[in-house]
Amino acid sequence: MISEKIENILNEQINKEFYSAYLYLAISGYFDEMGLKGFSHWTRVQAKEEMDHGMILFDYIIERQGKVNLKQIEMPDTDFGTPLDVFKKIYAHEKYVTDSINCVANMTDEECDLATRHFINWYISEQVEEEANVDDIIKKLEMFGEEKSILYHLDKELKERSYKPHTYNS
Repeated sequence: MISEKIENILNEQINKEFYSAYLYLAISGYFDEMGLKGFSHWTRVQAKEEMDHGMILFDYIIERQGKVNLKQIEMPDTDFGTPLDVFKKIYAHEKYVTDSINCVANMTDEECDLATRHFINWYISEQVEEEANVDDIIKKLEMFGEEKSILYHLDKELKERSYKPHTYNS
């Protein structure tokens, strides 16, 4: 059985993961409007992964005999700017999610909930990967600037990303 505190913080995290998916979909649409189909594809794949993250939390709460409490998802800001601006905003958002996951981990320690701590460690590792992937794109955009030929090649590279459903494996 899951404690009320852990149940509440995991429900908050579900909302943050679903918001992340919503944000990535908004960014995907923005990139589509710019004609950057690869950038759009990359963020659409990211949206699917964020939905997976939310659903893994959803299922975990149920598995621990908790109650899922879905909350309203905020509308994301749609003032995005250049591709570099967008990825800097994405990076800031991923750092926010990392901080949130770390708070969940701290709460599991406070509540002596080792099962949830073990579970949340997967998210901690996932966030390291998320931040590194975004940082890599930022570095490429910073290195080459907004030159059209570079954006074209990076767009082609980002279009190669494939979606692999995320699952939690203890």
